[in-house]
Amino acid sequence: MRNLERNKKEIAYILYDGYTEVVDGNGYYTGEKTPSYSDPVYIRASVSASRGTAEVDLFGINVPYTNTVIVDDMDCPVDENSLFYIDSKPYAVLLVAKSLNHISYAVRKLNENEALQYPVVSA
Repeated sequence: MRNLERNKKEIAYILYDGYTEVVDGNGYYTGEKTPSYSDPVYIRASVSASRGTAEVDLFGINVPYTNTVIVDDMDCPVDENSLFYIDSKPYAVLLVAKSLNHISYAVRKLNENEALQYPVVSA
């Protein structure tokens, strides 16, 4: 299955880079760590309108995902630790399913409290 260009929209993703140590206003380390992410990368991908029966078989019926993202770039580095930004809203990547010509991602929209801990990206 190949993505038609007219079915794609521009979205962004950020990759998990690890943890960075938190520094207070005086330049001292606090002992806390916070997750850090890469700069956003913009791509064109097919995003489903909502969860439907075609996706139920692909990822199973017990996975609480809200949309699927289909990318035809087989070198896309997105994994389960990455975030997609669709219409400027963050989505957590739950599962990755690779096929011969595309990669399908099961994503879940983050609620407002969850989204506060991630960077703001306008897609």
